[in-house]
Amino acid sequence: MDKKVDWLLLDLNSYFASVEQELDPSLRNKPVAVVPTQADSTSVIAASYEAKAFGVKTGVRVGDAKRMCPGLKLVEARHDAYIEYHHAIIKAIETCLPVSAVLSIDEMACKLMGSECNVDKATEIALKIKHTIKTTVGTQLGSSIGLAPNRYLAKVASDMQKPDGLTILTKDILPHRLFTLKLRDFPGVGAKMEERLHKFGIRTVEQMFQKDVHHLREVWGGINGERFWHWIHGHDIADIKTTQSSISQSHVLSPEHRNTQGVYAVLQRLIHKAAYRLRQDGMWATHFYVKVKYMNDTKWEASSKLIECQDTLSFIEALAAFWSRQKFKEYPRPIKAAIVLGGLVPNEYHNLSLFGEDKKSQLSKAMDKLNSKLGKNSVYFAGIQDTKTAAPTRIAFTNIPDEIL
Repeated sequence: MDKKVDWLLLDLNSYFASVEQELDPSLRNKPVAVVPTQADSTSVIAASYEAKAFGVKTGVRVGDAKRMCPGLKLVEARHDAYIEYHHAIIKAIETCLPVSAVLSIDEMACKLMGSECNVDKATEIALKIKHTIKTTVGTQLGSSIGLAPNRYLAKVASDMQKPDGLTILTKDILPHRLFTLKLRDFPGVGAKMEERLHKFGIRTVEQMFQKDVHHLREVWGGINGERFWHWIHGHDIADIKTTQSSISQSHVLSPEHRNTQGVYAVLQRLIHKAAYRLRQDGMWATHFYVKVKYMNDTKWEASSKLIECQDTLSFIEALAAFWSRQKFKEYPRPIKAAIVLGGLVPNEYHNLSLFGEDKKSQLSKAMDKLNSKLGKNSVYFAGIQDTKTAAPTRIAFTNIPDEIL
């Protein structure tokens, strides 16, 4: 019997909310919602487990969340703090085990080697990592860890027990240990893929395992199905490398735009360009990043998680929320602006809205059609009136670097 594991994946529990509870002891053991701004019309970015118990989760409108959870504490997101804790957590993990891949701000994977692959030893390491994070970074920073023969199943395992879980999947208990799960419990199986599985007569995890590799390749329409078959059967094969992980736009400001109003207008222009590319590529973004570089080499930056999004107006609204909280008198003249749409999800894996396509998406697609028919910049939002010819398209000869300014 094979009781070896090859991967450890750590998923921080309710990360943004947990950081807020760490920073402010008065929030501990209370329902907390992290929000972009203090307005009922905005949506929750993250929720603590105390808030989740009332049904509050990412994407719920703040006004609805307050009605669902009396006494809900609203906290404006502090992304600089989340990034700072992210790096501290990675350092803590690496005192126990090297980090092989940073999958997101709240997920890290570690490849196990040699004796580390022994289940008892791997369990000891996992418990040590949990303890080290809580004792050296923050007592409120709980995590769920999955141990499995490959990174994909380690992710599945990390989701099986939350919060503060530790789940072990070894080949000798596969696939039966997974039969209690739902199709949607597997990363990459969203509403659209689940519907496709149903069309092929697959409605349960057990039925999915009964299909051979060629059948799943047909279901997925290509190599993704073949890789998925290998992953769920415990084979440690390479991850799928997507052709792009982000879409970015940057621009060195002309003299007339080197002021607060000018850089804001240019950022809106960059959003128009990037969101159009996003839709043309058939992608949806789950992260939004903004950076501005100033004359003295200082930077202002902000970032936010999003519900899968590709419409221009949602990104402009996110930028407006960032902008309203900054004290720009403290900064010198801006010289460069950039935005990045990250965490891309292709159309085939996009989770469909329960309420159908919203008006913002319909508006963006209608504008695309008009601009395609009538010519570039025939239709645009008024905010870019003075910058619609700024930031001309440039061809990138290399991959987009992590540091864009």
